Amino acid sequence: MSGIIIRPVNMNDAATIADLSRKTFYETFAQYNTKENMDKFMNEQFTREGLIKEVEESNGYFFMAWDDEKPVGYVKMHDGDRYNAFGNKSSVEIVRIYADQSVIGKGVGSAMMQFCLDEAKRMNRTIIWLGVWEKNDRAIAFYEKWGFKKFGKHDFWLGDDRQTDWLMMREL
Repeated sequence: MSGIIIRPVNMNDAATIADLSRKTFYETFAQYNTKENMDKFMNEQFTREGLIKEVEESNGYFFMAWDDEKPVGYVKMHDGDRYNAFGNKSSVEIVRIYADQSVIGKGVGSAMMQFCLDEAKRMNRTIIWLGVWEKNDRAIAFYEKWGFKKFGKHDFWLGDDRQTDWLMMREL
């Protein structure tokens, strides 16, 4: 894999990131969930139009990983602490971090994580945190390798299925 470039998403990237978001989410979770629940989530909560609107409204910070001219992953970050878990410490959330299945294990995830840590430091945040499905062992191991530790949990609805996400954080 040649050099991965990670850059902020602009309005011209909205449709590309929406399509990549839907593709990577479906590829990551379809095998572990019913078709009905996946379809319901994708059609109600994770629509192409809704994702494009998210980018256009700058509901967070989006970055896309590129291998040459091909988008191979993306990150969405959000400034702040939705759970008031960190007291007066400043934090930033990794809302989503996904790589295309074709590049899993080839360093794209590590490049994106390093980018997130660097971005959080650039923002002068002291904590970076995220949510991960409790059954996503591969992702949990990846986050633990990067120094993240579990600090809580919350519900995540995928269709009609209530799932548990671990909340994980790392001090910077």
